[in-house]
Amino acid sequence: MSSLTGHRTHREPRSILPWLAAPALVVFVGFAVVPLVGVFALSFTTWDGIGAIHPSGLTSWRAVLTDPGLPHALWVTFLVMAVSWAVQTPLSILLGTFMAGRQRYRAVLGVVYFVPLMLSSAAIAIAYKALLDPNFGLGAGLEVQALSKDWLGRPGLAFGVVIFVVSWQFIPFHSLIYQGGVQQIPKSLYEAAQLDGAGRIRQFFSITLPQLKYTIITSSTLMVVGSLTFFDLIFILTEGGPADATRVLALDMYKRGFQASLMGPASVIAVILVLVGLALALLLRRLGGRDAGASQLEGA
Repeated sequence: MSSLTGHRTHREPRSILPWLAAPALVVFVGFAVVPLVGVFALSFTTWDGIGAIHPSGLTSWRAVLTDPGLPHALWVTFLVMAVSWAVQTPLSILLGTFMAGRQRYRAVLGVVYFVPLMLSSAAIAIAYKALLDPNFGLGAGLEVQALSKDWLGRPGLAFGVVIFVVSWQFIPFHSLIYQGGVQQIPKSLYEAAQLDGAGRIRQFFSITLPQLKYTIITSSTLMVVGSLTFFDLIFILTEGGPADATRVLALDMYKRGFQASLMGPASVIAVILVLVGLALALLLRRLGGRDAGASQLEGA
């Protein structure tokens, strides 16, 4: 009798779990799945955003896939993604490792580094656009010739400005992720390395980086998928110019949908963005392999 009672009490919590997950599932379906299905359906229609919606089959898909501007927008999107990842990742790891130390001013630095993330992307873009103005910006005010270039009027410089501003805003967030990851590394590993005569640089490459493997995968996934949605910052800074040097897919979707009133092609680009984001997230997950902790739980 007692064993039967114990068996029931052991199974009761598991029977409650689906009900606990139900609210999150409802929110996910209502705010993620349903809009995605709606956008996918709109990609097979012709709609100007105001009038009636007319089914048009694959017309919008043909128009987008045969547009010579699509490969360029894809290239710029992947270039922004790759370069911003290459800039943000090493700097975030170094700052996160530094802030995970025992400095007295660590908490103050953490707050200061987090300030850019609390600002609106639109406000940041407006501020930088004013500062980089060749006639009335920071360079003209300080009379520094090196800062008085046409930063947003040349393709290469404009692309560099976008990467700089994106990195300036989001490095603090990823630094906090790496700070938490470094603080979870057992101190005994560093103590053993010190006994073996390993210096700080050797400890960083032999202990810190290998232990941050899954943290790097998580941070990289957020960077890569998040870079697909860069819109407001680029729209205010460059509007995709000059010469479409910064015209990413998200900006292309806005221009087609809200400026040209072509909701069908804009929905096609939205679907492409979702598919690219899912593919990259799955690829990064596959590169990360299986978590050892998850494997142990499954084995239990």
